Amino acid sequence: MAGMGPPPKARKVRRNADPVAQTVLRWERAEAPELPTFEIEVDGELREFTWPARTREWWQMWIDSPQSDHFGASDWQYLLDTALIHARLWRGDLSAAAELRLRVAAFGATPADRARLRMVFAEADGADGGTGRSGGPSARERYGNLRPLPGGKAAGGSKGA
Repeated sequence: MAGMGPPPKARKVRRNADPVAQTVLRWERAEAPELPTFEIEVDGELREFTWPARTREWWQMWIDSPQSDHFGASDWQYLLDTALIHARLWRGDLSAAAELRLRVAAFGATPADRARLRMVFAEADGADGGTGRSGGPSARERYGNLRPLPGGKAAGGSKGA
């Protein structure tokens, strides 16, 4: 009588493999640019654009953020364009809010954005003092004195017993 039990399972092949190979780029950190000075046309005249105070604070917040350690030149340029949208919002153009929200989400502006981007703060790694524990009792400490019942049956019996 040949073979006992089910036939061996065939190795599963991943069917959702990326059709295009990943491109690895050389990383170069870039320093944050200053908010630029420029002129805009108002009533047919060129006037110097004045950044809202709130946008200047927002820009400094991004410069000081932990995320900025990982910004390259193109990231800062994209964020600079985003600053213009932020300025529009703070000048009263509420139609800019949706685009601003989408753009800052790409940089991890909120806890939900950072979770989606799989960002964590380094302090969290060392919060447990390197023990890998939350500070509460371990499973061994909580359940270490438990012993199986005689006869090998779990407490409460089995169905149909």
